Amino acid sequence: MTRHTLSVLVENKPGVLTRVAGLFARRAFNIHSLAVGPTEHDEISRITVVVDVDALPLEQVTKQLNKLINVIKIVELEDAASVQRELLLVKVKADVTQRTSVLEVVQLFRAHVVDVVPDSVVIEATGSPGKLDALLAALEPFGIREIVQSGTVAIGRGSRSITDRALERVSRSA
Repeated sequence: MTRHTLSVLVENKPGVLTRVAGLFARRAFNIHSLAVGPTEHDEISRITVVVDVDALPLEQVTKQLNKLINVIKIVELEDAASVQRELLLVKVKADVTQRTSVLEVVQLFRAHVVDVVPDSVVIEATGSPGKLDALLAALEPFGIREIVQSGTVAIGRGSRSITDRALERVSRSA
């Protein structure tokens, strides 16, 4: 199985996310990451889904997604042709003796301390999954107390916008 990142433009209406995620669930595909949010157009939302699946079953799910009324456009984003990021918040033990060492790791990964209490710090970092995994590995010796991680968000490189192309297609068919 290989990891695929899909950018799915949908109408911004209740229940759409449930129908999209349900297609993957019915096929027993594991969704590795799921992020949903508004786009630059109020009537459109973008679902970024990262799924571990072989190419042929993914093609079948993509065809089924295209049949859903509220789905406007689906694009698979290749790693080299897109920018992909995740957000990580991690709470790390950092008493007086460890704090300087923890802050050095934070600086090395261009992360930020967003909260400090006497015995721990909360660190915010954004980046590729590989970068965030490396940060967690570097922080592990200090003692990780809690992790919160967003799903992957991704956008294609270059000046073309899939939202504008989708809207052009919708207006031509109307």
